[in-house]
Amino acid sequence: MIDLHCHSLFSDGCLVPAELIQRAEVLGYEAMAITDHADQSNAAFILDSLLPAVKALNKEHKTQTLVGVELTHLPPKQIAGMARQARKQGAQLVVVHGQSLVEPVAPGTNFAAIDAGVDILAHPGLLTLEEAQLAAKKGVFLEISARAGHSLANGLVAKLARQSGARLVLNTDAHAPGDLITQAQAIRIAQGAGLSSEEIETMFANSRKLYQKASRKR
Repeated sequence: MIDLHCHSLFSDGCLVPAELIQRAEVLGYEAMAITDHADQSNAAFILDSLLPAVKALNKEHKTQTLVGVELTHLPPKQIAGMARQARKQGAQLVVVHGQSLVEPVAPGTNFAAIDAGVDILAHPGLLTLEEAQLAAKKGVFLEISARAGHSLANGLVAKLARQSGARLVLNTDAHAPGDLITQAQAIRIAQGAGLSSEEIETMFANSRKLYQKASRKR
């Protein structure tokens, strides 16, 4: 299991990074990313705190962890600049909190995130075909979400990815211990989104490729 969207108590998760990583390792995680909710007010604090801590934890764990941010509820015009800033501050992954069906995310967020070339557009909700096509062009990964509520549009996201050639990843958006999942659970979630066995294998390979690319930014 490679899960590139998790939260610690450095935003609204409930676990310190050490416990989050330990619990993921017990479930068989190969790799994960801690991508706490961020805007201009806290991105530097999150990254300055997590990067050295996670580097030390990676020396002791089989589960290897990346540090990034999930840019959350930013005005769309600020997303590109904030993504550049987060990368300069050391973020190995930049995720954007997409237009989930269950939160009042600003209209235009999906397009702005994709146009900015972020790594992952999380739980994009009622994504359009044009946005999916732009994601394919820009190399932005679209998320199939294991999180309740955010997962409501998984079927649409899978369909549009198939039509556009955009690449998918499956993440938990974990905030608590019970949100972490096994590889078998991930497969069932993907099947529920309407993905074929071949598409699921490709999606998991996408996660591995993105992890490997991001891990070189240490």
